[in-house]
Amino acid sequence: MSAPPATLPGMKHTTVLICGASIAGPALAYWLSRNGCTVTVVERAPALRTGGQAVDFKGETHRTVLARMGLLDDVRRLQTGGQDQTIIDAGGRPLAVIPGEFSGGDLEIRRGDLSRLLYGRTEAHCEYLFGDTVTSLTDTGTGVHVTFERAAPRTFDLVVGADGIHSTVRRLAFGPESDHVRFLGHYYALADLGVDGDPVMYNEPGRMAALGGPKAPAFFVFASPQLRYDRQDVGQQQRILVDAYRGGGWRIPELMARVPAAADFYLDSISRVEVPAYSRGRVVLLGDSAYGNTLGGFGTGLAVVGAYVLAGELATAGGDHRVAFPRYEAAFRDYAKVSRQGNAGPFLAPASRPRLAMRNWMFRSPRLLRLLLKVTDRFATGIDLQDYPALAR
Repeated sequence: MSAPPATLPGMKHTTVLICGASIAGPALAYWLSRNGCTVTVVERAPALRTGGQAVDFKGETHRTVLARMGLLDDVRRLQTGGQDQTIIDAGGRPLAVIPGEFSGGDLEIRRGDLSRLLYGRTEAHCEYLFGDTVTSLTDTGTGVHVTFERAAPRTFDLVVGADGIHSTVRRLAFGPESDHVRFLGHYYALADLGVDGDPVMYNEPGRMAALGGPKAPAFFVFASPQLRYDRQDVGQQQRILVDAYRGGGWRIPELMARVPAAADFYLDSISRVEVPAYSRGRVVLLGDSAYGNTLGGFGTGLAVVGAYVLAGELATAGGDHRVAFPRYEAAFRDYAKVSRQGNAGPFLAPASRPRLAMRNWMFRSPRLLRLLLKVTDRFATGIDLQDYPALAR
């Protein structure tokens, strides 16, 4: 791996702790380490998360940032290629087709592959602490004193919360999750149930089951009151999914019987993050910890573009967070409005049969589909992307 380019004086001695090693965190680590920062990335998982669903990039803005990172060719090489998905009834008869360009964007890649690409470009220049997390943050005025579950305490110039919708950094610096995360009425689950076949989606009012689609081998979305459960207890989460699909038609009984033995399983709510500001003192939020997870297909693009903008503003300000953090928010908050306005739950799992019929009809109408694709393109490109000459390429 090539050595980082010459560093900028204002960034050279800046120490940064990034919490979260999924997408947003390593993307920011890439830019900051190349511009002279001493970067530490802490991740609760014991190793790099290489599984997960497919993610996608849409439009010129996403492609431009990937190109500036030197990632575009690799993402193209590893892209899965968006597949059409057939909406079917309980007898397996086709009702409509969701085109791959709608569900998979311009470039679709498995999250694990993207994570490996970012890690490969940062591991030689950044410190990674796996199997650990922060337990306290104290802004001393000249830095942030951080304690960890396992590692010894340290003080950093800046701390970045890129640790997802259930962000520990946001909780410690901004307050309880209940103050900043709004449940939107649906849950989703991703699972590998060992079932092969063509990409299909089946709906009943308030619940959806999809196999072989763009996001995971098996993908479920269901309406529900807000639930209390242990996020570390996979067995409990699997029982929640099975209970939610009792009495279902099509192949749902077979699929639910496979859930306890799933090779990979993840369940979470569709929720929206609402924070009054992206930063507080020397702590700043990035990705889902700031913009939320409404399952609308923009989360990865927001994370990568957000990392570029945050790094660009820090480089332009010579590492001065008092200047850079407000500029990052001013440049990015309007672009991130798609996460404040969207909610994929009612779209993927409509609440009634008339709403299901209306959703399916939309995919049978070329005019409406073109309009929907234009809207998503507008969301994906709706930012005046700066070149940031101060960022070393």
